[in-house]
Amino acid sequence: MPSPALRNDSYLSPASPVSVGSPSHANDASTENPNGLRIFNPNENAAAGSAIQPVRQSRWTIWSCLTASLIAGTIFATLTGCQWAAGSQNTQGAALYNQGQYTAAMEQFQKAIASDPTDSDGYYNLAATTHRLGNQRQDPNLIRQSEALYNQCLDHDPNHVDCHRGLAVLLVDSGRPDRAFTLLKNWAAQNPALAEPRIELARLYEEHGEPQTALKYLEDAVQQDANNARAWLALARLREASNDPVQALQNYQRALALGGGVLGPNGAMVSERVAALSRQINSTRDAASFNAGGTQMAAPAGFGSSRY
Repeated sequence: MPSPALRNDSYLSPASPVSVGSPSHANDASTENPNGLRIFNPNENAAAGSAIQPVRQSRWTIWSCLTASLIAGTIFATLTGCQWAAGSQNTQGAALYNQGQYTAAMEQFQKAIASDPTDSDGYYNLAATTHRLGNQRQDPNLIRQSEALYNQCLDHDPNHVDCHRGLAVLLVDSGRPDRAFTLLKNWAAQNPALAEPRIELARLYEEHGEPQTALKYLEDAVQQDANNARAWLALARLREASNDPVQALQNYQRALALGGGVLGPNGAMVSERVAALSRQINSTRDAASFNAGGTQMAAPAGFGSSRY
């Protein structure tokens, strides 16, 4: 069964610093493992007053089944004991999840919520794992529980990117795509200056066979945040799929220039696409130039012509 997320990993989740005490994860610093799970390491230390800059990893597949991300936020020396405990429990839960021990992982996430009842990431982690189990077991009760947990996550953090994505997928998979579109459109309307809702809407529209609408939302996203590598990467891939190699190349180059830790292992893929598109464009130009000049043969003069 597909894991709980929309299917295009070119829409990378963000991995930029978050200020101390910020409730929003729209620009969260996080680490993602090869399975697409964003995990938090409470043993990592940042410089005083600065955010940890983790590396994000993501598979590059078109509308692939993205495993739900496990997030636990950035830890600073000033965080309270309950937040430290929740961070450690989230990390332990992520390790268990990676081993396929979903029930044990859920227990750790439940402990994280008990340690810090305001931890939106704990609710998200528990929701995503419950969603995964619900899909595997075809258990509607678990799906309902995960939906409630996603909503609890959003109660604590209305801009939680991965939670919006997970809930949107759940709604689509349970036959309520209109609710998924409404969820993301409301999020965008409430945050007109935020790029992330538009990236998620583009993901959803592309999945539903409306690439032009997806393109519009991605263009809006880069207008809202010209430094969003995730938006540029998604835009590049969509333009390449639409047979617009010149624009795709420019967008890949912009994503690569901005990417850093956001792209993670996808940085190598983006470099490869830049090289491939450059070769394609240069080859096309060379062929056009050659045909325009080097291979044209003079037409023979006809009888009675004044040409010598």
